[in-house]
Amino acid sequence: MAKHILDQLTGDAPKDEPPPVPVKNPAAVALGALGGKKGGAARAAALSPRKRKEIAKKAAAARWNKSTDNT
Repeated sequence: MAKHILDQLTGDAPKDEPPPVPVKNPAAVALGALGGKKGGAARAAALSPRKRKEIAKKAAAARWNKSTDNT
């Protein structure tokens, strides 16, 4: 460890290269985006108004609790 630190300080340490950036498949990206756009609307259509209201109240309560915890 000491030798590694000394090598870094004197400039003798090998240069660390950043890891390669992964290449995404454009077809897979398009399919994923399409599913994400349809998902929320499909879920909302499948739920009853009463159930949507319960979910919305729970989400609002969670947001309020989160904002008051930071004080």
